[in-house]
Amino acid sequence: MADQSRQFRGSVVGIYVAPGEGAPMEPRDEVRAFAGKGLEGDRYANEAGTYSGTRIEDAQRAVTLIEREAVQGAVAEHGIELAEQETRRNIVTEGVQLNDLVGQEFLVGGVRFRGFDLSHPCVYLEEQTRPGVRPALIDRGGLRAEILDDGSIQIGDRITPG
Repeated sequence: MADQSRQFRGSVVGIYVAPGEGAPMEPRDEVRAFAGKGLEGDRYANEAGTYSGTRIEDAQRAVTLIEREAVQGAVAEHGIELAEQETRRNIVTEGVQLNDLVGQEFLVGGVRFRGFDLSHPCVYLEEQTRPGVRPALIDRGGLRAEILDDGSIQIGDRITPG
């Protein structure tokens, strides 16, 4: 039987960076990714994120991804308002189950990533948004990933097995 987690083809539908801790997420059409560092202009690449230097290395949380389908499901099932950028994740995807990519290499456009761990929603996220966001995103809060190659990521890039 084929490994279903290795047979996918998703796409990038949103890109966001925040220049510092608690700063609003800013949309981008394209962003530069730096191996072991993060996304150009983002708080974790600048070591200025809320959780920089805590629990896990910034390189392992260099980028966070979330499924558009997860955000839509959270809104529909929990009756909350939640815009994709409010999740504070860097890359919004469509057509790929991110939870399956923990420990896996994958490509976003031509940039290689390794899924590190699930990005569970936290109290901080709920404080930055509104009550109900945290329980709505349980098991669908996204993926933290390491950037393995430098390169450019843009809206519309394909996400494929690496």
